[in-house]
This record gives sequence, C-alpha cells and structure tokens, in this order.
Amino acid sequence: MTNAATTPGLFETARLGSLDLPNRLVMAPMTRNRAGADGVPRPLMATYYAQRASAGLIIAEAATPNAVGQTYPNIPAVHAPEHVAGWRDVTDAVHAAGGRMFLQLQHGGRVGHPDNSGLTPVAPSPVPLPGTVHTADGPKPAVVPREMSAEEIRSTVADFAAAARNAIEAGFEGVEVHSANGYLLHQFLSGHTNRRTDGYGGSVAGRIRFTVEVVRAVAAAIGPERVGLRISPGGTANAMREDDIEDLYPALVDALADSGPAYLHVVHADPGQPLFRRIRASWPGTLIANPALPWPGPLPADGGRSEGERLLAAGADLVALGRAFLANPDLVERLRAGAPLNPVRDAYLMYTGEETGYTDYPVLADAALAAS
Repeated sequence: MTNAATTPGLFETARLGSLDLPNRLVMAPMTRNRAGADGVPRPLMATYYAQRASAGLIIAEAATPNAVGQTYPNIPAVHAPEHVAGWRDVTDAVHAAGGRMFLQLQHGGRVGHPDNSGLTPVAPSPVPLPGTVHTADGPKPAVVPREMSAEEIRSTVADFAAAARNAIEAGFEGVEVHSANGYLLHQFLSGHTNRRTDGYGGSVAGRIRFTVEVVRAVAAAIGPERVGLRISPGGTANAMREDDIEDLYPALVDALADSGPAYLHVVHADPGQPLFRRIRASWPGTLIANPALPWPGPLPADGGRSEGERLLAAGADLVALGRAFLANPDLVERLRAGAPLNPVRDAYLMYTGEETGYTDYPVLADAALAAS
C-alpha cells in the first residue's frame, strides 16, 4: 500500500505513456447510443466529449471493430472510413478543448442480435445470453450465438488490430481493449461461457489466450504505449459467472506484464480485496481503478471522490469515474471546489438519441448565472 505521505491526489498531474495528464481523474467509457444507425459518430457526440475535456483522460465509449461485434442499436463503430471520419470530428473537438482521448474497442460476442447487426452473433461457445437484447424495436430474446472457428478467432484478432490503427488515424491517443462486463473477450475468460476443448478453452492458459493475443496484436499495430486493457474480475454484467478469478486474473496480468501496455483498467475495484492488491503488485505499469460504487441506486453525494482517494492510497495511479461524468461536464472543477454535483437523470442514459440528459447538464457557471 502506498504511504499516505506520498499518495498522489486526484488533482495532481500524472504520466501515461507519452501523455502528460493534468489530473488523475479518468472519464470511464460509457455506451450512450447517440451514434447513427450506421455506427458513424454524430456531431452531438463531439459536443458531449468536448464538454468533458477537463478530465485527465477520456476513454470514449465502446466502438465495434467489425460488423458482427455490434451489440445494441446506435452504438459507434471503427471499422470503415466513414467511422474514422466521424470520430475525427470528435477528437478534433476534444483536442481543441484541451483534452486527451482513448477509444475503447468492444466486440459484443453473444451480447448482440441479428436485428442490430444483420448477423448471427458469434461467441467462444454456443451459450446464449439469458434474457433479452435491446433492438431498435425494443427488447427481444437473445439468440444462440454461433461458436467461432479457429480461423474466425484469428480474423477477429486482426480486426482489433485494424480497428486500433483506425482509431489512431481518427486522432485518438490510444485504445482500450475491452475484456470486461460480459462481452466477447470476457466470454472467453469464463468457463461458463467458454466450453471449448481446443487451445482457446479449458485451462486458465487456454481461456486467457484470446485476450492475450488481441492485446499483443493491438500493441504491435500501434505501439504498446498507446494500449490499455479493461478487466472486471468477478463481474456479473450480462449474466457473467467466474469461479476461478484468483487464478485467472493473476495469470492474465502476468502474461501481459512484459508486453508493455500503457495501462490496466480494473472495473469495480475494491482496495480491501486481496485480488486487487495482488494485481497491483504484479502489474508494472499504470493502473486505472474504477471504484465499486452503489448500483443500482444513486451515486454518493461526492460522486465517488472518497472511494477514488482510497484507491489512490492503495496504489492505483488513476481513478475512472462513470456516472459522475455523465451528469457533470465540469466534474473536475466541481470536485476541486467541493461544489455539489448534478444528479444523474437515469431516464436519458441510453436509447433516447438526442441532447436531453446528454449535452444539456449545467456547469457551475450556468448554475451561478441562474441563481443571480
């Protein structure tokens, strides 16, 4: 654990790869469904992210590296020239506002639907997502995914690498590989969704293989200093189950530690858990920790600041906050000043498509003007 006298504060500068960050607050990637039906980012998204450019780092919402990886309607993609052009407008706006930005790369795996992508979802094994998947016509029962062949696994690894190159072309400083929250890479990690008997299943070494190959291919494509990896040990999003996280995640961290990715991003990190401390001790690079805040239910009044400070004291280098950034474009300034936070308007988080609950949250200057 870091000595309290040397623990950095949330508002101190930090270094990430070749980037100088003005503070240690990271805007976590959060799907908002404001892209076009073709996956092209809309101008509204440029406004949204530029409003939040005071974050030390923005990790933009999940973008799909290929067509079959699409999860829900109106999520962005990054596998065609028009996607690159749309994202370039977003990164230009963020850079003009003084910000820095990575793009999260996410393949949905079994979390998808033919009504969204036009294709049958693929996964490590034909194990369907329990329940429904949101489509343009509302929730529909999930379908049984098709098991990926060895060739499809290789081509998907190549798709991630190509998507990373597209992200750099679009002006991002780097990418985050999404191996969390029940999507494709996470599905390979879990023995409940990965029932393969080839080299990509069975043992811990087999189940981590796909994630390791994706991260290494992306690092080879754009440079390891531009690559991050997101994990959620024990996470249950999208009906995930994991029985061996104490063996699985240390093995994954060890397999990638010498590859030199810029950071490891741990979701719902708890500094009191031995696994978090073990990961911190094993990971030689930057560790981004996303605090375990109440969900469902309202955010704490400080938006997660106190939990973030606990994580810094436990050895995290950066702290990723999600919902607090949704409702507070000027979150950094509000936390620095000890000002009250805007509440999140849950009804407008996803699938609504326009400005309400997206780009219309007031900043401190607006609030002061309204009160005068």
